[in-house]
Parts: sequence; C-alpha cells; structure tokens
Amino acid sequence: QVQLQDSGPGLVEPSQTLSLTCTVSGGSITTKNYAWSWIRQPPGKGLEWMGAISYGGITDYSPSLKSRTTISRDTSKNQFTLHLSSVTPQDTAVYYCAGGRRVGGTIWSDYDYRGQGTQVTVSA
Repeated sequence: QVQLQDSGPGLVEPSQTLSLTCTVSGGSITTKNYAWSWIRQPPGKGLEWMGAISYGGITDYSPSLKSRTTISRDTSKNQFTLHLSSVTPQDTAVYYCAGGRRVGGTIWSDYDYRGQGTQVTVSA
C-alpha cells in the first residue's frame, strides 16, 4: 500500500521560503505515468493545485504560483520537496502531497494517494 508522509515546519515568517518534504513508501516516485503533486487548502477555501513532478522528473506549476514555486525530488530517498519563496500570510494553508496519474486536479478523487496534510502558518 502506497503511503505519503508530508513533513516540514508549521510556522514560517513572511518573506521566507516554505519547504515541505513528502516521503513515499510502499511504491516508487519513478513509477511510470505517475506524477507527484503539492496541493494546498487555505482556511475556508477549496483545494489549490500548486505543481507537480512527474515520474521522469519533469515539473509543472500552477501559473499563479510558478514564479515562487520549485518542486524537486530525491529518488534515492523516494522523496519530493516543495519550496515556496517569499511567503505572505495569504500562503497560510494546509499543505498536502499527493500522487496520481493526473496533474492539476482540485478534488481528491483526482488523486490515488495523499498525505495527511501539514498546517503551515505564515506569521511574524
């Protein structure tokens, strides 16, 4: 059974870079035709897809976040990482990692697997 575990700091100061890591177990992030996404949910709002890295290492980002977002991976550790730079309080959200055969989805049924979510608050 594939499991995702996201981890990272729960509090980030404004203008800093938010970094979260997702560790995948029970399966490989290089599994053909799978992509590994980061999704967030601000308080009181719906899911926002942020970006993804494919099984082959190709990245794709939401246009609205592309200038601030980098997703990378470490295949030796079966992990992928989100970096979101220049954060503001508007980036406060629960951040999730997820895996599936599609990217860009904003409902959970678009994904086969997801992590438990990490609450990230941007505040001084």
